[in-house]
Amino acid sequence: MQKILGYMRKAIQEYDLIHDGDRICVGVSGGKDSLVLLNGLTLLRRFIGIDYELVAVTLDPSFGGVAGDYSPIAELCASHNVEYHVIRTQIGEIVFDVRKEPNPCSLCARMRRGALHDATLKYGCNKIALGHNYDDAVETFIMNLFTEGRIGCFSPISYLSRKKIHLIRPLVFAPEREISKAAIKNNLPIVKSKCPADGHTNRQKTKDFLAEMERADHGFKDRIFGAMKRADVDGWGGAHPEIYNVNE
Repeated sequence: MQKILGYMRKAIQEYDLIHDGDRICVGVSGGKDSLVLLNGLTLLRRFIGIDYELVAVTLDPSFGGVAGDYSPIAELCASHNVEYHVIRTQIGEIVFDVRKEPNPCSLCARMRRGALHDATLKYGCNKIALGHNYDDAVETFIMNLFTEGRIGCFSPISYLSRKKIHLIRPLVFAPEREISKAAIKNNLPIVKSKCPADGHTNRQKTKDFLAEMERADHGFKDRIFGAMKRADVDGWGGAHPEIYNVNE
């Protein structure tokens, strides 16, 4: 985890993500990113010099009407003395069975965001931490450019003005390959997604495109990421979070 902790510490310092007294709701889907994020935040608080609390929250979409088994994550949280909650939802049923969405990811993401924001307030947290990584940032930038014709990305930190909470992404400097290595080396209990759309999304197509470009032109993703920082796209240059308010 040493490399991951280095990436996280850099992001926390560069974007001023965490302060003394913060109570952070960590969104834990069960995938490698969210588990590495949780593990990293529990380790960092031992030596980073910032006094903060963690609450891990899993939103169970209940795909196919079946509740997920997150007991391995509960055990991980117990071993780190982290408060953990599983919230059962009907998101899977609504998106796939009731609405029968042809492009389910957008609606699913909105519903999950809303539920996580509510959970953050319910458990007395002032910040939400999500596991988006370096590759996710580049992919999102490319998707917005090619699909929507606009220059933009999610921010390393943003303020949700209606809920009065900050959303932070401490893994934004960590490449996906390093996260995968850390998850394996630390035997993190990955819970495989049962989403019917898994592996067949626009993001997966973008991921494949970027992988092909990277093979043909090494450093392709780094140059995109560098351009985002130099242009200060959505706060990537290190602007103060209050500038990037999100009315959700």
